[in-house]
Amino acid sequence: MHSHELKLYRGYANTQEVVVSGHVFRRYPSSQDLYDRKGFRYVRSIFRLFTVKTIENARIIFKFGDLKVETRTLSDGYFRFAIPISNELSSGWHNFSVTLDDHIDGEDVTLVRKDVLLVPSRGGYTVISDIDDTFLVSYSSNMLKKLYVMLTKNVEARTPFEDVAKHYQLLSMAGKAEDNAGKNTFFYVSSSEWNLYDYINRFILKHDLPLAVLKLKKIKNSLGDFMMTGSGSHEHKQTKIEHIITFYPKNTFILLGDDSQHDPVIYENICKIFPQNIKAIYIRQTRKQPKTEVTERLANIENLGVRVCYFSHSSEAIEHSVREGIVSRKAFENFQIENIALPNLEE
Repeated sequence: MHSHELKLYRGYANTQEVVVSGHVFRRYPSSQDLYDRKGFRYVRSIFRLFTVKTIENARIIFKFGDLKVETRTLSDGYFRFAIPISNELSSGWHNFSVTLDDHIDGEDVTLVRKDVLLVPSRGGYTVISDIDDTFLVSYSSNMLKKLYVMLTKNVEARTPFEDVAKHYQLLSMAGKAEDNAGKNTFFYVSSSEWNLYDYINRFILKHDLPLAVLKLKKIKNSLGDFMMTGSGSHEHKQTKIEHIITFYPKNTFILLGDDSQHDPVIYENICKIFPQNIKAIYIRQTRKQPKTEVTERLANIENLGVRVCYFSHSSEAIEHSVREGIVSRKAFENFQIENIALPNLEE
């Protein structure tokens, strides 16, 4: 265990504001333990991750270009800088740093951490995806099975759905003209807690999923909380998606989720609130049969003029993206995906 730790999460910006967040911890387990430990030692690492101690009101300083702004952490050790900016930023990733500089538990603590914040590229789409059961096999609808998988399989042993990374890589090029450089922007929004940020990031990198800004749920710090990981209210998810779309009001969005919990309901609400911003909705079918309620909701969404795809394998989602012209035939052919034929698609 480290003593004091400052964790940063990838930030994002529009033409007027940058948003950066993180946590200050009293102690924090080594993230390496989540990847290479097995058996009881791995279980202990997961429990440590969910019994972290945060520090309230710790003094932190955000530095970005000429900006230098100071604030303090909230009651759960979380901080979120929302800072107005005067110069428009170029699209892509930008470096920033945050410094923890305070007198904590009788000692002077100074920690500097660096990360990146994202300015979406122009044109194309902004992609918002769920995590559990959308690209990471998680069994969210079965709490005991979900906990069992989390406690018995370290990050290296967890699996993505087949071809899901290929679909996301194709979506990262969707709607991009030749002269419109830069890949599409991704946000991963989940009911998993900030405790799992390192875990999820490692998984994303290992499986070649597009690098993204993560929006997770309030941190948990007790074993009782751990037993309920990823459950409870999903309202925060809709709130976070609404925030992203409001933050980028001129962008067009593609939303991906699954039918194990509340994504179809949330996504239907989003389409009703932002009738001009949503291009397509993808919902993964997690059981053998499609759910009637989900089919009905998606029909409702389709009536709003949004493309929908309720699929059980990512190859179906890829075919849909190409057929609907979201992903160009040329991009698909350049990608050279095996096992996926595109029958008689007219350009």
